[in-house]
Amino acid sequence: MAHPKRKISKQRRDKRRTHYKATVPQIAKDPTTGEAHLYHRAHWHEGKLYYRGQIVIDSVESVA
Repeated sequence: MAHPKRKISKQRRDKRRTHYKATVPQIAKDPTTGEAHLYHRAHWHEGKLYYRGQIVIDSVESVA
């Protein structure tokens, strides 16, 4: 069974596993608002926070 000759540091291991090497971030289009946003990220549109096409936070309701 193969074993490493030297310990690989956490920093070196994590650098290899990171996504900084990705070329261009992917853009998604919200089905309800039509706004462009990054995948797996919530976004604000007209005072409301949307995620996966649903309203998560409505700032108008929370203020009133």
